[in-house]
Amino acid sequence: MRVRLLVCVLLVGLLLGCSKAPTPEAAVQPPESQATPTAPGATATPSPQPSATPEPTATPMPTPTPPQVAVRIPAELQQGLDALSLALPETLTAGGRDAQVAVVADGEAPVTLALTPLQQAPAAAPARYIAAVSPFRGLEDEVTSAELAAAWAGDQALPLIVDPAAVAVATALWGAPAEAVTIAPVEAALLAEQGAIGLLGFEQLEPTLKVLRVDGQDVLSNQFDAASYPLAVALVAEGEAGLVTQLDDALAAWANRDAERLTQLVMTGVTAMCRLTAAKMEERGYTYPAEIVGPVLRQADITHVSNEVPFVKGCPVNASSGNLTFCSDYSYWQALAAVGADIIGLSGNHVNDYGYDGALESLAYYQSLGVPVYGSGVDEEAACEPLLWEDHGNTFAFIAALAFDPQYAWATADKPGACYYYHNKERILDRVRQLSAQVDVVSVELQYYETYHPFPTAQQVVEFRELRAAGADLVTGVQSHVPQAWEPYGADDEGGPGMILYGLGNLFFDQMWSWETRTGLIARHTIYEGRLLSSEILTTVLEDSAQPRWATPQERREILERVHGGAPAMETSQYEGAGGMAVYAVELALHGWLQGEYGTAAYWGLDTLTDEAFAHDARGGRVVSTRWQVVAVQPAAEVQHVIIAFRDTVCQLDGVEYAYPETHLAAASVTVEGDVVQIHELGPWRSTNPGA
Repeated sequence: MRVRLLVCVLLVGLLLGCSKAPTPEAAVQPPESQATPTAPGATATPSPQPSATPEPTATPMPTPTPPQVAVRIPAELQQGLDALSLALPETLTAGGRDAQVAVVADGEAPVTLALTPLQQAPAAAPARYIAAVSPFRGLEDEVTSAELAAAWAGDQALPLIVDPAAVAVATALWGAPAEAVTIAPVEAALLAEQGAIGLLGFEQLEPTLKVLRVDGQDVLSNQFDAASYPLAVALVAEGEAGLVTQLDDALAAWANRDAERLTQLVMTGVTAMCRLTAAKMEERGYTYPAEIVGPVLRQADITHVSNEVPFVKGCPVNASSGNLTFCSDYSYWQALAAVGADIIGLSGNHVNDYGYDGALESLAYYQSLGVPVYGSGVDEEAACEPLLWEDHGNTFAFIAALAFDPQYAWATADKPGACYYYHNKERILDRVRQLSAQVDVVSVELQYYETYHPFPTAQQVVEFRELRAAGADLVTGVQSHVPQAWEPYGADDEGGPGMILYGLGNLFFDQMWSWETRTGLIARHTIYEGRLLSSEILTTVLEDSAQPRWATPQERREILERVHGGAPAMETSQYEGAGGMAVYAVELALHGWLQGEYGTAAYWGLDTLTDEAFAHDARGGRVVSTRWQVVAVQPAAEVQHVIIAFRDTVCQLDGVEYAYPETHLAAASVTVEGDVVQIHELGPWRSTNPGA
């Protein structure tokens, strides 16, 4: 019985154990104060955690490749475009869609860019002109395209410097350059140093450079025949018409000469149609003075005349050389009309020679002709007013003043006459400063102290440069009866491009008594897009007391040598005070000696001039010709040492001539005591001289 019961109990327990899943034992946590012992070096195995199911990754959509349109540009042309910062548009419309421009150097392309000599290019293709230049004071006036091509090919008879921006044009004309060609920015100093000719873009010109005619063509001229100019290349786009048209605006930047933005301004020297000039006009006709030079002068966009004398109806002709009371009859206007006079400067010291009534009559006559004047007026206020002008989009202000005697020529608060400079100097300087910010070109002309040598006075240098520093682009002396020095300024100079012209000499005046007074200068300025680009020197010779003609090549060379030899070479400060007075005395003495005016030389203390003045190996011969220039002033305790450079000097001893072709320095010891200036010694310059 007891066995059966035990079996039943066991069976019941077994059945209950099979009826449900076993329950795991609860984890026993050790007390917080105790650590569960771990076998040395053993790592606790973390309990596995279920990981999140990752989100499916989105399949990226492919970026469509933009269509491209190829433009073929040869490598040498691309370099030229890069030098000008000329870039194509990034996209063109092709097949109704924007296509990215892809530049290729070769291979097939729907558009090709190429450079073509202008004569062979379509009329509408943008053209780029390069100019051949020398330093401003160079004596040569022209060069042939054949000579330039030979220099480009390596003919070292003509050294050539080519601006990087002009290389592509030259390459298109003549092929690859020879190694002898210098590729560098074209600067006057570098050209002078190497005796070279430069090539650069028309728009890169500045007054420190002289533009040379090429095959007789003047790229500056407003009469320019662009189609026949040999140094011009067009940028031509060929290919699918729809694409080529879209490049027009970008390629237009290749062009660098727009005739609609170019102004030529001609400025002339002394006009005084009186005395013998008047007599010749009565004899040969009222346009007689203008018959030779008139056709060139009236081609200018603006032709300026500085007329010193009043127009008085019925003015009598007095041909006496001692006559200094000047006037011109109304009929003499025909000569000025024949040169195309547009504006008249009236700063001359003879404007009131026929009194206030004569001055007022003359002003009224100009007004009746519709010819604008400046520099004189019915009173001082009117006389000092600038004349404003515009041509081809270029704007100008013209100011003129008299900086000389006689007092009766000066306008007053209620009397007519010329604007007297020294009564109105600060006003004029202030006006120049204001106008320089308002117009493109400010031109100031002064009727200054009259001299008869090519170099300006020391004070003239100071005062003309003062006007430039105030903002004048052109400063012109209209007083001188002989040609005087010009002083160019470039784009990198303070104040930018400009020109000082210390004196132009005579245009229409009867001074036949010396070669210097017979010779004259005419300034032809080119203004482009509001900037003075170039100033040309035209040279004349007076004949028959009335009629200037163009100088022959030999005469022109002599005139240019004389003018350039008189150019100031020093800082303005060295022309001030005692140093300036000493410089001027030395200049007058040397000029007098070389002109055979030995009394003038002696007056300043220069009793003789031999090679002992500059040569350490002197033979004692008299100097008969030389090119000289004052280059420095060294002040000492009691004297001023004026340093002079002599070059190409010819001396004569016992009837035999000998030369010093090199440059030699001499020093003149000059004392300045008040207004008394004297040269005491002239000898070879040594840096150990006292006071150096």
